[in-house]
Amino acid sequence: MGNSNRSGMMQAPLLDVSDVRHTAGGRVILSVPRLILSSCQHGLLLGPSGSGKTTLLHAIAGLMMPDQGRIALLGQNLTALGRAGRDRLRARHIGIIFQQLHLIAAVSVADNLRLAARLAGNVPDEEAIAQLLSRVGLADRARALPDELSQGERQRVAVARALVNQPALLLADEPTSALDDANCEAVIMLLLEQAGLSGATLLVATHDQRLTSRLPVLLNLAKPMEQAA
Repeated sequence: MGNSNRSGMMQAPLLDVSDVRHTAGGRVILSVPRLILSSCQHGLLLGPSGSGKTTLLHAIAGLMMPDQGRIALLGQNLTALGRAGRDRLRARHIGIIFQQLHLIAAVSVADNLRLAARLAGNVPDEEAIAQLLSRVGLADRARALPDELSQGERQRVAVARALVNQPALLLADEPTSALDDANCEAVIMLLLEQAGLSGATLLVATHDQRLTSRLPVLLNLAKPMEQAA
């Protein structure tokens, strides 16, 4: 599942974060001197609760802008784009799996994926949606509502939805922190497998040390936060 939207845009690193800093209530909650992520380079943003992992993930996704610094995705400077431009870039090139999955409860599993495609300005590809649901083991649950699924099934829907627009970058916020060892392994394997099949780069924000055996730590936010304090 290639993405022609990326053609001609891969001369720069996939993601380039430099001198990013953000404060809240007069306290530094995020300080990242540099983070560079190449295409197909999976990894972790590691750090304890309150270290700024989710803030950084939201900044990378263009959901918020830090007080200072530069974030570039596919060579485009997010901090120089307006909100509408960031929304377009995110819809076309970023898939997000939130800590709270944010599935639309009133519509079916397949319709959650169709809606994600439409919000990105794409016509839903029914064959691709069916293939994605089959890949995550939910082909027989396409017409089910999210509330009719188990937590594990809902998590797989969220993975499929994040991949429906063939993103260059797949972001996952604490996808395993509430899971036992067996389910933690199953989720990280699912993320790695689906990112690989879709050609997406996987970036996971977590405090779950179990994941360090499966993915390299690209940035440990505990260390820069200590320096910034």
